[in-house]
Amino acid sequence: MAVVITVPICLLLVVAGLAVYGRAEALGDARTTRAEVGLSLRVQALVHQLQRERGLTNGLLGGESDFRTPLVATRERVDTALRGMRTERAVEDVIQRHLRRLPAIRAAADRDNVGPNTADRAATLTFYTTAVDALNAVDPVADTATRTDRRLRDGLAALRELAAAKESVALERGLVNGVFAEGAFRDREYLTFTEVRATRVAALARFRQVATAPQRAALKNTFATDEAQRATAYENQAQRGADGSALRADAGTWWDAMTVLVDDLYAVQQSVGDDVRDRADRLRHEAELGLAAYLVAGTLMAALVAGLAAFASRSLTRPLGALAEAAHDVARNRLPATVARIQRSSQDHEEFLPPAEPPDTSAAGPLGGATEIAAVAASLHQVEHTALHLAAQQAGLRRNTTESLANLGRRNQNLVRRQLSLITRLEQQELDPDALAELFELDHLATRMRRNAESLLVLAGQNPPRPTAAPADALEVVQSAVAEVEQYRRVLIAAVEPVRVRGHAVADVAHLLAELIENGLNFSPPTEPVEVHGWYDAEDDTYCFAVIDHGIGMPEEDKERANARLSHSGEEALLSASTRFLGHLVVGRLAHRLGEGAQVQLFDTTGGGLSALLALPGRLLAPAQAGPATPQPARPAVSSLLNGFRAGVARAEARSTQGVSS
Repeated sequence: MAVVITVPICLLLVVAGLAVYGRAEALGDARTTRAEVGLSLRVQALVHQLQRERGLTNGLLGGESDFRTPLVATRERVDTALRGMRTERAVEDVIQRHLRRLPAIRAAADRDNVGPNTADRAATLTFYTTAVDALNAVDPVADTATRTDRRLRDGLAALRELAAAKESVALERGLVNGVFAEGAFRDREYLTFTEVRATRVAALARFRQVATAPQRAALKNTFATDEAQRATAYENQAQRGADGSALRADAGTWWDAMTVLVDDLYAVQQSVGDDVRDRADRLRHEAELGLAAYLVAGTLMAALVAGLAAFASRSLTRPLGALAEAAHDVARNRLPATVARIQRSSQDHEEFLPPAEPPDTSAAGPLGGATEIAAVAASLHQVEHTALHLAAQQAGLRRNTTESLANLGRRNQNLVRRQLSLITRLEQQELDPDALAELFELDHLATRMRRNAESLLVLAGQNPPRPTAAPADALEVVQSAVAEVEQYRRVLIAAVEPVRVRGHAVADVAHLLAELIENGLNFSPPTEPVEVHGWYDAEDDTYCFAVIDHGIGMPEEDKERANARLSHSGEEALLSASTRFLGHLVVGRLAHRLGEGAQVQLFDTTGGGLSALLALPGRLLAPAQAGPATPQPARPAVSSLLNGFRAGVARAEARSTQGVSS
């Protein structure tokens, strides 16, 4: 779901980002074009003044001293324009390369009119023309991206062509101004004159191709004035001096007429520049509006997509969360509680089951999700119902199994009890020692069978009907336990301190000790005895029985699992345990039935083997007939039991050679 939502959002953001980037780039280009068109117009203002200075200087060098006064004013305007260009790096570089000799050129022109002929008119004209061409070559808007707009592109082209045409007219004005002042063409001046006129004609033709109708009309009006017609007449007169013949023309009149024409062309140039600047301003404004629109649209679209994604996500996560919560409730609360009620109840388990009819999946379920989620909820309900059915069946099976075991155990117990009664009567009637010994063996086997039947009842959760009303001495309890094991001759009752066990606990303690003793006999060599010790721990008010074997012992992991089985008496332990360890479960249930404080734990025997410790709390002990005061009931600490057990084992081993065999 995250991938499905994230990929379209990322693609949308990429597209919106590209669009916003394009509009931002267009806005930047429009602003740059606007600034650079302004710079271009300032450059043309400087060019216009340089063109005027070039013409006046050429006339002055031709002999017209009347040009000195207007030349001084023109030079001041040129200097002012140059100072304004100092902050523009591109223009400043051109000025440094081509106009650094301007003061020297001016000084030479001034000296030519007051002394020997030290300034060359053609070289001076070339100097100014080269500088003007370099300034015209400065085109700051040549690579502007907004020139993809046709109107702006045509306006910029018209501005450049008009600058070239104006330069040609201004150059012709200065060239012919010197020729008329001197009275004839010299050297290559006539060839230069024709080239300049051809350049003007070509530039004007290109201008008309890209200019707008108002711009073409303004150019036409410029060449239709009286001064323009007068200048044309002077041009025709200059053409007749191609052979170097003398020209009788007033240089001042020519200058005035051409100056008006140049000024009019400059006015048209400024008008075209204003049109280009206005177009750049319009493009900038449109780019700003477009950028704002894209930003707003992108923000709204991103918010809409995010909202839809959040809505779609919540439409899934909310019902899924409710479904997960319902599943957790089923797994942690409803199902375990129902299973527990089924297992505890002795009635028909069907009354605990939920309705078998699953919820309708044709519409949205109670969780508020889509049909698919409702189907999952229905499946979960079906799983719950099936699990409860299985639990009910299992509970019934367990109940039937338990009842069968209990019934079988009671039958065996009754049969064994009748068998023992019969054997007892036979023992009383028999006089043959050999036959009597065999009857004793048969009596012992029947006693073991009775214990097995009682173990079966213990596993089935039934109380064996073998209570002892009167308290019994600890030694009697141990002897009763030894009498219920097969290899009783290998059991060594090493030392059992006198204590009396309360009557209701005698049978369970004897049964528990018999299970521990038989376990030690089965897992120790036939030649090794199994020792039984008993001692009273006054510090913890506890009486401890220890069953010690010197057999194969038990690995640490197995010993931990065995101790766990000895401390858990629930049905789960019975179901999970292997049949090899049913004796551990019998011991654990008997210890549990003895009540709080009764504990059974396994320890390693010093020198090899395994030792089992049974700790009985003081409440299970009856006052001795002749001994210490009645102990107060207390719950022993496990660490104290262990220390007492180890100390008792040490004492028992020290006295093991003085033990009495059963």
